[in-house]
Amino acid sequence: MSRKIEIILNKSEITAGTRGSSLGPDAIITAARKSGSLIFGNYPITTIPVMNHMLDQPVKFPFAKRIEGLIQIFDNISNAVQKSINEDRFPLILASDHGSAGGTIAGLKALHPNKKLGVIWIDAHGDLHTPYTTPSGNMHGMPLATAIGEDNLDFKRNDVKGEVAGFWQKLKDTGVKGQKIDPSHLVFIAVRDTEPEEEALMEKYNIKNHTVADLRKKGVQSIINETLTQLETCDMIYVSFDVDSMDPDLTSYGTGTPVKEGLTPEEGNDLLVGFAKEKRTACIEFVEVNPCLDNQKNRMAEITFELVTNVILELEK
Repeated sequence: MSRKIEIILNKSEITAGTRGSSLGPDAIITAARKSGSLIFGNYPITTIPVMNHMLDQPVKFPFAKRIEGLIQIFDNISNAVQKSINEDRFPLILASDHGSAGGTIAGLKALHPNKKLGVIWIDAHGDLHTPYTTPSGNMHGMPLATAIGEDNLDFKRNDVKGEVAGFWQKLKDTGVKGQKIDPSHLVFIAVRDTEPEEEALMEKYNIKNHTVADLRKKGVQSIINETLTQLETCDMIYVSFDVDSMDPDLTSYGTGTPVKEGLTPEEGNDLLVGFAKEKRTACIEFVEVNPCLDNQKNRMAEITFELVTNVILELEK
């Protein structure tokens, strides 16, 4: 079933701990142009408003850095996703840091509040921290906690109250109030860098993580099949692909938080194309390309462009 694609560019980088991911979406487009591809001229492109000016201002809340701006980003990406799908388009998102993905999930849920949403999270990290548990305050480590509506107070390390608590609740209530996904409808692939607070939630909710070793042992298609079987009761599926899911020694170090022993680009490609074939997949997002950190010029963006191209080709079949 051919789908009409809309490309959404989200250049927000206020939740990352390093600078430069706001250049990631344009670096991917640059890679396309360098290769002679005209693919980005074939689809409508929407660029959401961002709050990156906050990077030039003091941080007010150390346990939830720039959370007051992230509320606006959540609303902006949520609205853009809803508008795209309402216009019978498939939102393919090129985002900067991963912190805004909770807004993407909120938009999908707000569009169909009575439908079950499944999330496939292909990433080196669990992103299940909250302001109450974060060791860094960087909110790109928190989007899934907003989606499952979790504070994780059992593992509280930070004293969070007042404005921050209110802002955090607003993030969790973006789109529709309350939980956006049941934790049983969250699947991790290639997650390998987690902290005790996140691991506690993974154990509490029995969140499935298909490790790189699992994938190598069983094969990509088996992991795809197991994932879709787990999500068989879901009406919609969202796929979030962080480029740090891939091994930096096989790609480049052009991402904010690289972790070794990850996927090969070929494995990442096969996973993405496999999930793009699934008719319930409603949105695919690529995040965390950072050309400022790339030790091989623009290699991470070039690899991501190849992945994006193959996903688009599959969506158009």
